[in-house]
Amino acid sequence: MIENSYRFHGHGSLKFVYKKADTYRSRLLTVKYIHNPHRANSRFAVVVSKKVHKSAVGRNRIRRRIYEILRAELPHLQSIHDIAVIVISGETLTASHQELAEVIQTAFRQTGVYKPVDQ
Repeated sequence: MIENSYRFHGHGSLKFVYKKADTYRSRLLTVKYIHNPHRANSRFAVVVSKKVHKSAVGRNRIRRRIYEILRAELPHLQSIHDIAVIVISGETLTASHQELAEVIQTAFRQTGVYKPVDQ
C-alpha cells in the first residue's frame, strides 16, 4: 500500500483535478493528471464508482491493487503531479496484476509523467 503522504482525497482536491487536469483514457481506466509544483511529493487518488462494482469489498480490492502498482511506479515519475486514476470497467477486478500494471504504465508513458528512458 502507498504511504499517506502520496495520497489525496476530498472533494476540493478531486474537484480541482477533474476541472483542470489533462486526461488519458484506456479501456480499463482513465488517468487525470496535472503538474503541481507546490507539493513535495506526487499525490494519487483512485476512484472506483458503485457503477463499476456494487460490492464495497470489490471496490476496495480494486483500489488496493492499483495503489500497490502506483507504489512500485513512484521512482519512475518525472516530476510532482496530482494524479487521479478513475476506474471505468469492472474487468479491473479480474484482470491480472501484470495486465493492470501494463495499462497504468502505458497511461503514464502517454501522459509524459515518466522520466525519459536515458536518465
